Amino acid sequence: MKQKKIITVVFAALLLSIIAVAQNQKGKAAKVQSLEVSFNYQKQAGPGSNQYAVWIENEKGELVKTLFVTSYTTKGRARGGEQAKRGYIVRPACVPTWVKTSKAEEKTDVQLDAVTGATPQNGGAQTFTWDFTDENGKAVPSGTYKVKVEATLFFDSDIIYTGTFTTKDKPGIVALTSELTKADEQHKDMVTDVKAVLK
Repeated sequence: MKQKKIITVVFAALLLSIIAVAQNQKGKAAKVQSLEVSFNYQKQAGPGSNQYAVWIENEKGELVKTLFVTSYTTKGRARGGEQAKRGYIVRPACVPTWVKTSKAEEKTDVQLDAVTGATPQNGGAQTFTWDFTDENGKAVPSGTYKVKVEATLFFDSDIIYTGTFTTKDKPGIVALTSELTKADEQHKDMVTDVKAVLK
């Protein structure tokens, strides 16, 4: 009888151990590793358009990391033999929210070059990934974050997509809201089908 009781206790302990391991593995599998941001881009005709930025903010609205910003915004364009000025200086309506949040005027050309890319010449899907690190490559603390996509459709017509999530969220789609400063029917399709997914 005593031996039967011992076997029962051992079996129960083994069963509990298996359940604990399974739950632990399930928890590990559900932990998010990255945030993927994507949208469709269509190049627009004329000046004052085709600029966009993608970045992450903390709960206080402070910049955590810029994932991408178009080259005109940070490098400008040299004309008539003049030295190029940063695009947001020449054209203050160029992704103004990113410029303010990133404190672009305090950053060196080298710092901006690290997150700058050419404006795509052809339309198509654009994808950017955040690996939960800051601008220095250091893992961010647990907490609430915001992903933002800003697109300058045409001069002062600017749209911002915003999604809020936490580091403890399960993999899945992050709900986005959008805010448009000024409607522009001609350039409204510059950035469409914006998505953010925790993976």
